Amino acid sequence: MNSNEYSKLSKEISYALRHAPWEYELELDDLGFTPIEPLLQSLREIDGCQAIEQEDIEKMIFNSPKKRHEIIEGKIRAFYGHSIPGTIKKEEAEPPIYLYHGTSPDFIDDIRKNGLLPKARQYVHLSEDINTAHLVGTRKNSSPIILKIDTKKAGNQGSKFYFGNELVWLSDSIPSTCILFMD
Repeated sequence: MNSNEYSKLSKEISYALRHAPWEYELELDDLGFTPIEPLLQSLREIDGCQAIEQEDIEKMIFNSPKKRHEIIEGKIRAFYGHSIPGTIKKEEAEPPIYLYHGTSPDFIDDIRKNGLLPKARQYVHLSEDINTAHLVGTRKNSSPIILKIDTKKAGNQGSKFYFGNELVWLSDSIPSTCILFMD
């Protein structure tokens, strides 16, 4: 597989594990894992994927600059980004002092009023660095606003943080009083 094919595979698997496992006849456990074999069977029904093997998925995960998935003991899961009903359980972790969130200027008034909420996702997605937050924000607007989150203050106000991967942190919500609106 070439890098373009790995990218397409990553998007397909992300969609299956994050947003529509039922379309692939998958059952996710409470940690978001599903046996890899049923996923492979479903993927093999897609044009161009008939010969896919577990090794292809392992190479995709290894070579991906964004660590979105993991395989453990014959099961696979997406680390974050779920929009499926129910909540994928995460283990609380101690975040860095500051985290960042990139968003569209169109959402700033709502965020000032209500804080950061997961909306259609299960968790609010936060970045460890400004560059990643900016990249994420450009998906919503070509000139995103970067928000700086005081995690200590947020934790004191009841926010919980969960490790997503080396660049992404998750939270149930962030009060607006813990957000510095950077322009």
